[in-house]
Amino acid sequence: MPAPLISVVRWCCVHDQSSPLHMWWSSETVAVLPNALKELGLSVDYHQLDVLDSLSIKKLAEWIEQTYGGIDVLVNNAGVNYNLGADNSVEHAQNVVATNYYGTKNVSQALIPLMRPSAVGARIVNVSSRLGRLNGRRNRLEDKDLREKLANLETLSEELIDRMVSTFLQQVEEGTYTSGGWPQMFTDYSVSKLAVNAFTRLMAKMLSDRPDGQKIYINCYCPGWVKTAMTGWAGNISAEDGADTGVWLALLQDQAITGKFFAERREINF
Repeated sequence: MPAPLISVVRWCCVHDQSSPLHMWWSSETVAVLPNALKELGLSVDYHQLDVLDSLSIKKLAEWIEQTYGGIDVLVNNAGVNYNLGADNSVEHAQNVVATNYYGTKNVSQALIPLMRPSAVGARIVNVSSRLGRLNGRRNRLEDKDLREKLANLETLSEELIDRMVSTFLQQVEEGTYTSGGWPQMFTDYSVSKLAVNAFTRLMAKMLSDRPDGQKIYINCYCPGWVKTAMTGWAGNISAEDGADTGVWLALLQDQAITGKFFAERREINF
C-alpha cells in the first residue's frame, strides 16, 4: 500500500472590514474544513500556525516531523491585503510584507528539510498575484536596474529581495514611497507578491541540483480576482476555480516543472 500523501496548506488570515485588526483562523474555524473533508473519506489533520511567529513555525515543523516524519506538498496560501477598490493605503505595509513575503519564506525554509524523497519529487506551491509581475504594463517597478537584477538568475539573491522590501518599508515610514517608483496599484501588496515571485525563482535555482529521488519543485500561481473576504467579496472567480491551478501544480507528477509562474493552468511571464 503506497504511503499517504502528506501536504501542508497554510491558512489565510482574514481582514475583518469592521475592525482595524486582522483576524487569524482559530482552531475551531479550521476544524470545519477537516470535518467536511472527512465526510468525503479523506484523512485530514491540522495544527496552529502563525506565520509571523518564528516559534510557531518551529512548533509546526516539530509536530510534522514527530507525527508524519515529513511532507510531500507545501502550499503557501496565507496572505493579507488591506485595500479594496481604488484604495491604496500603506498603513499596514509592514504587516503585509511580513505575512505575504517573510511568512512564505520562513515557513518554506523551515519545512524544506522535512520534504520527503520520492520518485516524482516534492512540491511547493506559492499563491501569488499578477500584481507582482516584474514587467506588468500598468503596475511594475520603475527602477529598470532593479528590475533587471531581479529578472536575472545570476544576480537574483535573497539579499537583493530583502533589500528591496526593506527599502520600500523604509520609504513608507519616511513618507517618500510615492516617488520611489513602486507599483501604483495596491502598492504594499504588489511589492510583497513581487518578492514572493522572486523568491520562488531563487529557490527553484537553489533546489535544482538535488539528486534524483530528492527533487523539490517550486512554482507560484495567480488565482485571479477571487470572491473572498480579501477582495471584499467583489471578485469574479469562485474559491474553487481560484484553487484549481494550485491543486494542479501540487499534483503534477509527470512533469518536472519548477521556477515558473502560472494562471489558469498556463505559464505566464514574471
